[in-house]
Amino acid sequence: MSIWNPWHGCKKISPGCVNCYVYRRDESIGKNASEVSKTGYFDLPVKKTRTGEYKLKKEDGVVYSCMTSDFFLKEADIWREKCWDMIRERKDLEFHIITKRIDRLEDCIPEDWGEGWDNVTICSTCENQDRADYRIPILLKAPIKHRQIIMEPMLEEIKIDKYLETGLIEQVTCGGESGDNARVCDFNWIKEVRRECVRTNTRFYFKQTGAFFKKDGQIYKIDRKDQLKQADKSHYSYIPGTNEAEKIVYNPPTKENLLNRLKQSKFRQNFYLNEEDIQYIKDKGLDKIRGHAKDFVKDRLSAQNPDNDGKQTPMRGHPVFKAQHATATCCRSCLEKWHNIPSGKILNEKDQEYITETIMDWIKTHGRD
Repeated sequence: MSIWNPWHGCKKISPGCVNCYVYRRDESIGKNASEVSKTGYFDLPVKKTRTGEYKLKKEDGVVYSCMTSDFFLKEADIWREKCWDMIRERKDLEFHIITKRIDRLEDCIPEDWGEGWDNVTICSTCENQDRADYRIPILLKAPIKHRQIIMEPMLEEIKIDKYLETGLIEQVTCGGESGDNARVCDFNWIKEVRRECVRTNTRFYFKQTGAFFKKDGQIYKIDRKDQLKQADKSHYSYIPGTNEAEKIVYNPPTKENLLNRLKQSKFRQNFYLNEEDIQYIKDKGLDKIRGHAKDFVKDRLSAQNPDNDGKQTPMRGHPVFKAQHATATCCRSCLEKWHNIPSGKILNEKDQEYITETIMDWIKTHGRD
């Protein structure tokens, strides 16, 4: 990874800017971060060594551009064309441009941009639902070859499934806010976005916890040096086709805890076995019903990203289906929310056995005359 800051300084424009790390750092050295100036690293992509070779090489990794400003900042309009010239020259490098000003992109692109350049990824930030619903549609409609969404700092739960379903977003990154005045980041928000990414086969990167991280109802203060480490150790990043989620440590709820929660859900309490269901169970026997449950769990739930997830379990037609909805074992999202089984994890035999027995416990309790 390389960082290229052709100019420094920015203007705050949305809630995500409130505790900007650039402003904090500049203030600590008596500098005004709202003043925009060209830096000494302006021509970094095309700088050469004494032997005539580029200093930045492909093997150095992605070049993150304007990390102490915004590439589409209006105050930088006079310098941007030169930057495009350098990016055009260095087609061998991969440039990532992170912006809160996606609405300025089409006013700032070069004449030969076309539908985008292969070596440029545009990453639009969205820290809350309001900014997501404003910026992401612009990101999707704009002429761009590679698109990413960055939710950092993540300030609330954000729903983006309808945008991910377009297949145009290559990656989503989530993270909390750093600094002494950081706002809390809730792990449940991270997990919900991750579930949406799993369902749509979109790469997901859990970058950092932030300074104040809420998990299981408790808020933790995380030292700056540990914020990235803790996110990495969680293994909650997701790459389709890999089984990274196998490394996630989780514990299913106790039966007592699960039952108490299910009793508080009006939706779950709506499910019951009628006389026809009970007779069917008697006719088939519990061993046969358990076999049905085992097959349904294996065929419809065990894959990393099951087909039609969220809709794969009918509301009626078999006692097991009713039991699945009643016990929140009907889809991968419910399995994570209610049973702590991570989305994106290929269910092993132990996982499948736990789910099957949860279903059967409910059937045994509700299948009596």
